Amino acid sequence: MSKATGRKKHKLVPFDVARYLTNDAAIAEYITAVLETDDPDLLLAALGDVARARGMAEVARDAGLGRESLYKALTPGAKPRFDTVLKVARALGVRLCARAESAAPSGRSKIPGRAPGARRRGPGGRQGGGD
Repeated sequence: MSKATGRKKHKLVPFDVARYLTNDAAIAEYITAVLETDDPDLLLAALGDVARARGMAEVARDAGLGRESLYKALTPGAKPRFDTVLKVARALGVRLCARAESAAPSGRSKIPGRAPGARRRGPGGRQGGGD
């Protein structure tokens, strides 16, 4: 107890999101929220949080990586290969999904340099499928 106030001092513990990632639904919601920020460093940190919640050694093994390599790949500022990110996501039981954004204002294409309704050219310059 503190002599001046007669109250006990409480010690605050640092917040660790990994303590709350206890089920697949919580993990999916967390990763989805992070993906919406469009911040690659935040995504790496979030995958690291989930990996810590699941156990780094097990996730590294399931992803086919060494534990040290997993730590390095998930460090904010790291530039891991996309296939590494996919391996880690798969090892965590997470699927990265794409969904269409709402229509762009004034009917303009959201893809820079592509006119609305333009079709992508396939191999050999043939018309490919639409986006």
